[in-house]
Amino acid sequence: MPRQQSAPVTDLLEAASATTGGLDDFGDPSFLEGLETFTASCAADGRLSEIGTAAAEGMALGNLVNRLRVIDWHRTHPELAEAVVESPIILIGLPRTGTTALSHLLSVDPALRSLLGWEINESVPPPTTATYRTDPRFVAAMEAPDMLDMLNPEFKAIHHDPPDMPLECATVLGQHFTSLHLATTFNIDGYMQWVLQADHRPAYGYHRLVLQLLQSQCPGRWQLKSPVHLLDPTSLAATYPDARYVLTHRDPVEVIASVCSLVRSLTSTFTDADFHDAIRGTWPEVVATLLDRQLAFRDAQIAAGNGAAFVDIAYADLVAEPLGTVAAIYDAVDQPFTAEAEAAMVAHSAEHRQHRFGSHAYSLEDWGLSRPELEERCAPYLARYAEFLED
Repeated sequence: MPRQQSAPVTDLLEAASATTGGLDDFGDPSFLEGLETFTASCAADGRLSEIGTAAAEGMALGNLVNRLRVIDWHRTHPELAEAVVESPIILIGLPRTGTTALSHLLSVDPALRSLLGWEINESVPPPTTATYRTDPRFVAAMEAPDMLDMLNPEFKAIHHDPPDMPLECATVLGQHFTSLHLATTFNIDGYMQWVLQADHRPAYGYHRLVLQLLQSQCPGRWQLKSPVHLLDPTSLAATYPDARYVLTHRDPVEVIASVCSLVRSLTSTFTDADFHDAIRGTWPEVVATLLDRQLAFRDAQIAAGNGAAFVDIAYADLVAEPLGTVAAIYDAVDQPFTAEAEAAMVAHSAEHRQHRFGSHAYSLEDWGLSRPELEERCAPYLARYAEFLED
């Protein structure tokens, strides 16, 4: 560990160690740069409310506690280092393109392994197949009050992750403090600028440690998702070289308007300040940057002979024909689409209908954004994937 850390970081490290009974090996120390940047940016940029300050500190402490336990479990189970995360199916479309709905749908297939919030936050001991749904941690998560819904009930109409449905890989990467979702939760521009340029390889190394642990007694082919993978998909591919990628496609101009609205709603939970202009000035370019990196990544994979690793899905098709979309994905990634999986997905689709918590209203006019200007910025993507985009 570096000898000098800021007081907030030192306090967090010491608190995490105390919470875990004295564990003090956090693994690869490169996480400290992100932690330092996160805490400093919360103080300097976030204009956090009392609730926001408590939420940021609680999130950081929880990440550190689980990190300590994951590293310690690997220390006492060195055989896990050789475990292979085999051919994961990874949804890497932009935010607001149906990745959450698709991941939730795939999660009801008993042949696939999904990443639920309770096991991300309390990974040790690893869950078992036989007791997964009766594990006290799962039961506690199902019975716990939804704090975000209590603080911001309108957000559920925009995005909702029930405790029995998967969370994004972003939450795991956040335990290395290298994850865009931290800048989606809090308006922390300093951290945002840092994470856009950061080396994400160490965070993916930690991500693999978590998956190796979680699959050790509850195996299965992983289906994972997070738009934040588009920040550094090259590091993702280096970590999981046989991964298959599902790209969900939607008009990026609509995506930008929706993302701005989501960020405003979520971050307003933790601040009383008005960040409208900051969101307008930041997030359209962030979305466009994700598109740039996706295009470059796919070109590099094609050049390396790995073009068949990608599956393209239109958001409109996913909404209109979810089961047909899944069947096409399974065919492309060599995953059997069993009758059991289909029946489970039919039942899930009947219960989890779009807009069941209300409609998400947003527009470019809300943000003073220009469609022609945004289309010009996203022109390479629009030209390449025109067949998958709505008219």
